Amino acid sequence: MKIIGNLIWLLFGGIFIFIEYLISGLLLCITIIGIPFGLQIFKLAFVALWPFGKKIESKPNSNGCLNVMMNIIWLLFGGLWIALSHALVGLILAITIVGIPFTIQHFKLAGLALSPFGKTIS
Repeated sequence: MKIIGNLIWLLFGGIFIFIEYLISGLLLCITIIGIPFGLQIFKLAFVALWPFGKKIESKPNSNGCLNVMMNIIWLLFGGLWIALSHALVGLILAITIVGIPFTIQHFKLAGLALSPFGKTIS
């Protein structure tokens, strides 16, 4: 079931989300200051490519000062807009019964977009 969900996700927009995240991550990695943020966007990109079956977990020491500070900077400079876009698409997909599994994946991506520092993907 995960493979079918991922293939449908990929065909109906997942590849475009992946490419957008990949390009923005590469652009951020061009600058030295943007490298940590670019790496977090790559994390979002690979979850957006194949989201079904992925679990997002907090690292054991994820509430450190550096992670909190980087998450605040992330939230102020783009993370909020990424999360809102995933939440809006998720709400639109929730209108139909068929779209509910994809809604869950968009909400998972929205949660990761709010605070990606200190999270692992398994």
